[in-house]
Formats: sequence, C-alpha cells, structure tokens
Amino acid sequence: IVEYGKAVEVLGTKKEVEVIVRPSEGTTKESVFAILHRLVGRLPVFDPASNFLAVTLMNINSVWHPTISYGFYRNRDIAEPFDEPPLFYYGADEYTGDKLAKVSDEVLELKRVLLEKYPTLDLDSLHHVSEWMTRSYGDDIGDTTSIYTMLRTNKGYRGLTHPMREVEIEGEKKYVPNFKYRYFTEDIPMGLVVTRGVAELAGVPTPHMDDVILWCQDMIGKEYLGVDGKLNGKDLNSTRAPQRYGFTDLDTFMKTNNYLD
Repeated sequence: IVEYGKAVEVLGTKKEVEVIVRPSEGTTKESVFAILHRLVGRLPVFDPASNFLAVTLMNINSVWHPTISYGFYRNRDIAEPFDEPPLFYYGADEYTGDKLAKVSDEVLELKRVLLEKYPTLDLDSLHHVSEWMTRSYGDDIGDTTSIYTMLRTNKGYRGLTHPMREVEIEGEKKYVPNFKYRYFTEDIPMGLVVTRGVAELAGVPTPHMDDVILWCQDMIGKEYLGVDGKLNGKDLNSTRAPQRYGFTDLDTFMKTNNYLD
C-alpha cells in the first residue's frame, strides 16, 4: 500500500487464472471473460476451468498460506515477538518447499483416485502447485529449480510479510503473529478442510495435510480434525467441508453436486 485507499504498488501480475463460468441461457463464456477483462485489464488471461470441483481442489491459497505458516513457525516459540514482520514467501525454507510439494502430491493422489472411479470426470484444471506457479507467474520467477527456489525468487512475492499484530513491549514496537488473519480463519475452514473432506470421502490418506490442519487449528483455537483423525471435530459446522453438510459417501457427494454431469 502506497497510500491507503488511493494507491498501491503492483508487485506482479499473474499470467493466467483459471475460472469456472456457468452462464445463464444465452450468455457465452467469451462474453463473461470480456466483462472480466474490462474490469482487470489485459492480464491475467482467463482460462476456462474444467469444472467447479477442479477449482475447489485447486484452491492455491488453501495450500500456500497455511502450509507456509506452519513451516515457518513449526520450530519457533510463537510467544517470542519479532523486531520486524518476517518475510512470508521469501522467508520460506527448504522444509516448507518440500512440505508444500507433499501436500500437493496428496491432492493429486485424490485426483487420481477420483478419475479412476469416475473416468468421465474432467479434472484437467487440477495441477501440482509447482506447475501452478510456473503457469501463473512465468518469467517473473528467477529460479524454477524447486518450489523453495520459486517462492524465494518470484518478483510477485517480493516484500510480502507474515500477518502480524503490532504490540508495545517495554516501550518498544514489536510484532507477534496474527492468527485471526484470513490465512487461518478462511483458508483453513473454507479451503484446506474442504479438500481434506473430499479426500476422506474418497479414502485417500493425507498425513501431510493433516500436519498443517492440526497445527493451524491449534493456533486459532478450533477443532476440525477430531482425536480419531476424522473430520468430526466440534467446530466442523463452521467449515464448508462435505461432512458439515451430512455427506458420508463419495457417490452421493458427487451426484448431488452434479460433478458427474
């Protein structure tokens, strides 16, 4: 933010964004995209996504924000204040890059299982996070060797920090983590927990995803995953997981939501 409410500095622009469009009768996808481009400009290019389920499971923020936060704070005392807000993407370590890859691997295993059970299902819009990075940011990334290097060399991520709260300690300005930020209060219950719920219905193990959810739910004082490792925690009803709506089997979930049409 250069001047609040008036000016911002654009660090980077995504090259393409996949979107799902369900036009009303007589409306084409092209006309909808034309309206979107008039609103945002030439970039990003809007690419029609395969279906709403693919977009749901390709929710990049639900993988990015919670996992990077988990990786950064995993061995830190969260009560210990910082002198300055730490860098979010540029502060990620190799462990975090590897964890992101493993969480994304679990999502792709879910994709494999779904396609095996429903061969006509179109999930072409569901990619590994490493592919999403290169498709979205292209040559804005300086080093595409690994997710770790892509995070730390993407011009669009330059200078972005962890969400923090400013506090005063012994007369000095300090910073502590803000776990009420959307990275936790939205990207977990409305994002990663949703993917975890579909995986549970499909019988796909998600140990790395579970690591992230368990840590995050502890940080925000919620319980989505129960002690038995199932999505039956006391705060499940505040999420958008399939289980919150009473779905207990995959076929019913897929048919009710018209994913097989």
